[in-house]
Amino acid sequence: MQNHQPEFSKGKEISKGSLVPPVLSDYMNYRQFLGDFYLYKRKASKGSLRAYTYAVFSAAANIKSPNYLKMIIEGKRNLSDDMIGKFGKALGFMKDQTEEFRLLVQFTQAMDPAERNMYLKKLSEHRVAGKLKSGEIDRKTWEKVPNWVAWIIYAMIDQEGVSFDTATLKNLLRGKASEDEIDHALSTLIGSGDLRRDEVTGELKKARNLTESPEEIPVALVRKLQSQLMYLGLESLYQDQPTEREFGTLTLSLTKTEFEEIKFKLRQMRKALHKDNSIARMKDKGERVYQLNIQLFPVTNAVESAVKAPVMKSSLDIVTETPIVETPVVAAVAVEQAPAVPVAAAPAAPAAAKDQKNDRSNVSSLAATAASAADLFR
Repeated sequence: MQNHQPEFSKGKEISKGSLVPPVLSDYMNYRQFLGDFYLYKRKASKGSLRAYTYAVFSAAANIKSPNYLKMIIEGKRNLSDDMIGKFGKALGFMKDQTEEFRLLVQFTQAMDPAERNMYLKKLSEHRVAGKLKSGEIDRKTWEKVPNWVAWIIYAMIDQEGVSFDTATLKNLLRGKASEDEIDHALSTLIGSGDLRRDEVTGELKKARNLTESPEEIPVALVRKLQSQLMYLGLESLYQDQPTEREFGTLTLSLTKTEFEEIKFKLRQMRKALHKDNSIARMKDKGERVYQLNIQLFPVTNAVESAVKAPVMKSSLDIVTETPIVETPVVAAVAVEQAPAVPVAAAPAAPAAAKDQKNDRSNVSSLAATAASAADLFR
């Protein structure tokens, strides 16, 4: 999630014509939120008899130190669980907002990547629940799009010897999904027309119907689905033997041009893999379901004062000019190239289906929906 709020550290003024309080759900760093909140309160109180100060905030939070908020914003202190409650009171938060603030604080202050993943998951789920409750996200649309369990079950249609009863599926899914989740996933896939039962044999098969425009799918739902599949990769890191998975990472310094070129080549590779796999599954069934995640994302900000020299040739054709550092396998938040994990969909994985717009007449509504939904991240 990107935050387009003004950076408090740069002292940007909040214009009086657009004096709007910062929204907590727009932030992924609680210190930046607090900084923007303080700037907003200062601007709002300008010209009044009592200007808003750090001391005023401390008094509202029942904190003795008058500059405690300033130290928190500047990163000189961390917030304890007890202080989170006091800050929530001073910020004027209701119970749900205070809980969201607590999760944001825990995410921001966590240092271990695995721990940050855990808090990010909780924060995301809390925010989605709030949007569903407020009606910002349409519940019918939300429930209509399959979750990770449905994706895997959908792909298992192409797996050899699968019996689609709840007990069998729970065992094949390694106990990661409950019986209720499995039953709901099956009913959703069949009810939406993504899967159908053969009238003669009763065998489940992939359907060919296309659903309504996938542009209506909330971005939050796409994020949820992709994060669920990434977490499966994190679990595989600790649960599966190296011979059963392939994890690799690269840390590279790139120009914008080089980044776009790598992104294009990754998409082409993913498209080719999906096409080859689809052809293979037309001939015979697969042995198990795998998940291929491909991730390329920034881990540093650009230096504003850096001089951008013209790029004469792609770094992909240069061995010595681009600094490349092989990094050890780490948690999902720091992986540059994500794993091939033996837990999720191969022929119909969301990442692979993303570039198949021209082939949607040959895929199910589930794959077509995912293909367009994933485009929201481009």
